[in-house]
Amino acid sequence: MIIVMETRDKKDIDRVVAKIEEFGYKAHIIWGVERTVIGAVGDERTKGRLLSLESLPGVEKVVPILKPFKLAGRELISEDSVFRVGDAQIGGDRLFIVAGPCSVENREQILETARIVKDGGGTALRGGAYKPRTSPYSFQGLEEEGLHLLQEAREATGLPIVTEVLTPDQVGLVEEHADILQIGARNMQNYALLKAVGKTSKPIVLKRGMMSTINELLMSAEYVMSEGNKQVILCERGIRTFETETRNTLDLSAVPVLKKLSHLPVMVDPSHGTGHWDLVIPMAKAAVAAGADGLMVEVHPRPEEAYSDGAQSLKPARFRQMIEELKPLMSIVGKTLQEIP
Repeated sequence: MIIVMETRDKKDIDRVVAKIEEFGYKAHIIWGVERTVIGAVGDERTKGRLLSLESLPGVEKVVPILKPFKLAGRELISEDSVFRVGDAQIGGDRLFIVAGPCSVENREQILETARIVKDGGGTALRGGAYKPRTSPYSFQGLEEEGLHLLQEAREATGLPIVTEVLTPDQVGLVEEHADILQIGARNMQNYALLKAVGKTSKPIVLKRGMMSTINELLMSAEYVMSEGNKQVILCERGIRTFETETRNTLDLSAVPVLKKLSHLPVMVDPSHGTGHWDLVIPMAKAAVAAGADGLMVEVHPRPEEAYSDGAQSLKPARFRQMIEELKPLMSIVGKTLQEIP
């Protein structure tokens, strides 16, 4: 339910919040420019009790939320959400470009790549310290050592760090080192993990599962947000279809659909979406044209030596080319490139 207030008086708002919590719901206050609304989220079987809140002083009306994703949807929050991480902005009129290797392999590699990303115009550095791999015999990441190397790369360049967390027990450690936590496609419906990152204060990149619907992605975002963390970034990274020419099928229609249904920022990962380096730049441009707020691309100084995903990684010159080719599109869609000091 949405409780629309006709006043911004704190006593009236506190009275409504107290009643919502008495009924066993969680209250989420949204301070709008023109009015204040309070979302009441909880067990829908007793939502009829919330209708009585219309009788309280300062309440204009009580409106049911029709979509199942209460906090992620636009019924409660109509304005696009914008998050900040240090000097970087996620959402709004700035394009957020996350780039880096699939895996943190060693100190030399991650520091070199961080400088490439920074000099090329990237906004944040990605790199996997913990790697969920299809084969148990594949490189699984440097784990905690990788986190320390990512932290060193941030200190050297000023770039915020994005890295994946795999299990609830890793959340605290990864949160200490990273600026943004990533939930990978395989873990999109790992509800214990979603609840754990929902208790953190760091933004969350939530990747769409390879066989998940848009509705399921938004419901996973709801798990995170219901625990208190509202800083969720939705990421389209391709879904599994019958097509074999690409690693996945990059569903760019998801971008405008998500922007229609949700106020959360939307990113696109054309590297995993295609699996081929020569397709990354065309699909990155298409993603920006479709309205994406950000991109996540894999960059490696020597892809032929990469421990993982070398075939879909851009070399430094290609990364710089992508940024240059994106600039005209950015001006058309009303976005600008961010500069990290």
